[in-house]
Amino acid sequence: MRYFSAMATLEELEAHLGSLSSAVLGYSGGVDSAVLAVVAARCLGPSRFLAVIGRSASYPEVQWRTAVDLAARFEVPLLEVDTQELSDPEYIANPLNRCFFCKSELWRVLGAVAADRGFDVLLDGTNADDLREHRPGASAGAARRVRSPFVELGWSKVDVRAAARRLDLPTWDAPAAPCLSSRIQYGLAVTPDRLRQVEAAEGIIREYGIVGDLRVRHLGDRARVEVLPAERDILEACWAEASGRLRALGFVEAELDPLGYRRGGLLPLASESIGG
Repeated sequence: MRYFSAMATLEELEAHLGSLSSAVLGYSGGVDSAVLAVVAARCLGPSRFLAVIGRSASYPEVQWRTAVDLAARFEVPLLEVDTQELSDPEYIANPLNRCFFCKSELWRVLGAVAADRGFDVLLDGTNADDLREHRPGASAGAARRVRSPFVELGWSKVDVRAAARRLDLPTWDAPAAPCLSSRIQYGLAVTPDRLRQVEAAEGIIREYGIVGDLRVRHLGDRARVEVLPAERDILEACWAEASGRLRALGFVEAELDPLGYRRGGLLPLASESIGG
């Protein structure tokens, strides 16, 4: 792992954020937005900074608790608002650019918050590594002129985690936790019931001691479980029980993916699932 001088880098981030007149941050509680929230709260103070959680059925409950607890611990000014992406037929249809419709709704709501409170800048936690991935939501942010401080500073995920560790954030090494909709096969409608299935399924798998990256991919009647290769043996030892519990959630089949966790694991199925 590459390390940097965390003190110098944090000073750089503090100067960068401190130069803003005022800002509203899209805050999920993940390590990226958490670092920005803690540093911006210190640099700008409650009169010039606000972290905002957009809540909907696609936002995992466990992540919400983590986000709220961290904000309280580090005195981050926090607001929770409801988002209505699940009322958007284009989002529900779950095309390859589903994230565009989600982020469009998020930034519409946060933009209204910023305007109401007289804040000038919208921020997100995108880092430089994210630019190499399938991120259709980025164009929605660009349309709203959302700024990404980590991209502006050239920070990678490694940089963000090192800064989080220096800040004593309890989530500095937490696995990535994108929205629950990202687990549903493209072309399969995003519904509250399917989101609840995914959330419950991942909760079950965590109960068996899986602490690293995890995805339960919702493939309609089938659940596909992806864990890191180093943790696969844990699940193999109890798979008969675990798969039975997943079927009890309404899945006809449950499989332990032999390839293990990988980012964008649904993309290879995209052309098949949406008829492309």
